[in-house]
Amino acid sequence: MTETTARPTDTESTTEAFVERLFGAVLGAQLVQAAYLGDRLGFYRALAEGPLTPPELAARTGTAERYAREWLEHQAVAGVLTVDDATAAPDERRFRLPSAHAEVLTDVLSPNHVLPLARMVGGMGQHMDALVDAYRSGGGVSWAQFGTDAREAQAAANRPLFLGALPREYFPSVPAIRDVLERGGRIADVGCGFGWSAIGLALAHPDVTVDGYDVDGPSIDAAQRNAHEAGVADRVRFHCADAATADGRYDLVTAFECIHDMPAPVGVLETMRRIAEPDGIVLVVDERVAERFHAPGDETEQLMYGWSITCCLPDGLAHTPSVGTGTVMRPDTLRRYAQEAGYADIEVLPIDDAFFRFYRLT
Repeated sequence: MTETTARPTDTESTTEAFVERLFGAVLGAQLVQAAYLGDRLGFYRALAEGPLTPPELAARTGTAERYAREWLEHQAVAGVLTVDDATAAPDERRFRLPSAHAEVLTDVLSPNHVLPLARMVGGMGQHMDALVDAYRSGGGVSWAQFGTDAREAQAAANRPLFLGALPREYFPSVPAIRDVLERGGRIADVGCGFGWSAIGLALAHPDVTVDGYDVDGPSIDAAQRNAHEAGVADRVRFHCADAATADGRYDLVTAFECIHDMPAPVGVLETMRRIAEPDGIVLVVDERVAERFHAPGDETEQLMYGWSITCCLPDGLAHTPSVGTGTVMRPDTLRRYAQEAGYADIEVLPIDDAFFRFYRLT
């Protein structure tokens, strides 16, 4: 056989590589499903307290022992857990959660707490039939339909940043924003969700007051509970209402990771401009996607498109009329929305974050 005939064709090579990629993705999807179960059932939290046998885990979490054993064995085979003695009887094997993995799976304030993303992906799987229907009809699946998994996972994913670097490092690094925080300015948080951005600002800067606005009732209920538990309810108020109902003007008006979800973003940006003081700051924080479409894209671009096709675009298109932005809102798209809303331009602030870009609307 000649060298030419012995070499695989490009098609064969590409097929084999893609088979491996897709098979790896299946294993990853199974890991995400297992992580979803571990989160919802409290398995990881129980294991973070110390090693457990299957009967002990089941008793600690109020679950069925046979399921607990199979889940533990899967997690050990997948390298998430370790087992003290693999040769022991099945019910006597003791499983451990390594501390490095525990941070990712149980430390809700760690920037490395990625588990909420797994919960979001797992939760979206419950709505595939509705998504198929939406793709065929051109309709959507609303945030309310996505329900508890989407709300709680979204809030939990952003909580470490919103309570940590954002109010304590990012915002103070911008002189104009730092001035508002130091003089105890009045802040409006549009699309506030569970309220962690507003609460984080209040905890880090004890003189500011914040009004959070969101039209999702369950999110506002959660935000109010969170503010009380954090001890800032006297300075942070949440309103289940459109920000257009705001009373008075604000020194800083923010919208964190929500403009791309809005069916009518121009109207929201107009409202933000109207409720800002004449010298106030209007800030939009949204995904740090590439400035131009190109393919293939990096992991961040893939992640954002993944959220868009299963969550953000369907949510936006669940309302009529809708511009249908989707998660991948590039700077030029926001610039166009801002100019239609009466702003002169947008300025990208020099804040370095892996997933978010910070825009000041001027």
